[in-house]
Amino acid sequence: MNLPLVFEAPRRALPPRHFADLDGDARAAAVTELGLPAFRAKQLASQYYGRLIADPEQMTDLPAALRTPLSESLFPRLLTVANQIQCDAGETRKTLWRAVDGTTFESVLMRYPDRNTVCISSQAGCGMACPFCATGQGGLMRNLSTGEIVEQVRAAGAAVRDEFDGRLSNVVFMGMGEPLANYNRVVAAVHRIIDPAPLGFGISARSVTVSTVGLAPAIRKLADEKLGVTLALSLHTPDDELRDTLVPVNNRWKIEEVLDAARYYADRTGRRVSVEYALIRDVNDQPWRADLLGKKLHAAFGRLVHVNLIPLNPTPGSEWDASPKPVEREFVKRVRAKGVSCTVRDTRGREIAAACGQLAAEGRGR
Repeated sequence: MNLPLVFEAPRRALPPRHFADLDGDARAAAVTELGLPAFRAKQLASQYYGRLIADPEQMTDLPAALRTPLSESLFPRLLTVANQIQCDAGETRKTLWRAVDGTTFESVLMRYPDRNTVCISSQAGCGMACPFCATGQGGLMRNLSTGEIVEQVRAAGAAVRDEFDGRLSNVVFMGMGEPLANYNRVVAAVHRIIDPAPLGFGISARSVTVSTVGLAPAIRKLADEKLGVTLALSLHTPDDELRDTLVPVNNRWKIEEVLDAARYYADRTGRRVSVEYALIRDVNDQPWRADLLGKKLHAAFGRLVHVNLIPLNPTPGSEWDASPKPVEREFVKRVRAKGVSCTVRDTRGREIAAACGQLAAEGRGR
């Protein structure tokens, strides 16, 4: 079953320009266009990235007469909450966002004893067509703007600060969409996330993860950016025959080419690559596949790789299901026996449809 891939998003009207879309030079130019002194750009950045305020009416260090013009020109409201649900005693919270054009996408805030993580979307929908993924089943609507991506992070940071007196520490691009298919906007968003205040939120690059199903040329391009973020490669099987079906982009870039690109990333950045592997009952959980996975990864990376086994979060009506725990434990043991680090990811939010795309899919169903 070879499903169609969609690398280009359908053409839609772009969201209005937002402060978060702009780098330092563009911010200065934008305030100058409004007839304001350039120092106002740094003032606005300190409010947005430092204090996590997106409404100029709340920026008390600005003259009152400037707040409305700035709100209209640089701080349009990009996102509204369409739905929000939580579980794990409030430790996991999923938000369905609605953009100004009506498209919807999701983010998930997860609180742990040692960190606060937000999982964000880079596209509304996804064109990679992986059949076990709720987002892939829905198809691609459009790319998100840099501002729409950054606003998910700012909102999560404000929630952690205001409700839990904490700080957002980790950002993972593992929500809806293929980040490297929206390359320029995602890289711009990463800069806003990792650059020190007032240029950005100042989150450590080591605490930012960019996921991909294996767009090999884009992986190499990201390596040359030298951003220092973690690369997460969604592999899901070590053999091309099955991966052609599970991850249809494999029909364009086979496993060997993808692993070569990921090794290039590890060499250029010095960062260990994370390999994501959704364990699916009777599909990709056989002992021989565990052996082959460990063998291939050890040959490609040595110790610069870690396998995250993900117990599949089934979508309603899907034929796919999670592997039994004994099978999962055997898989881990076999991968480790090949000299490759392997752990099972902590799963959160099954009861609130927290796998990417599930809440949006439910909304479309309703």
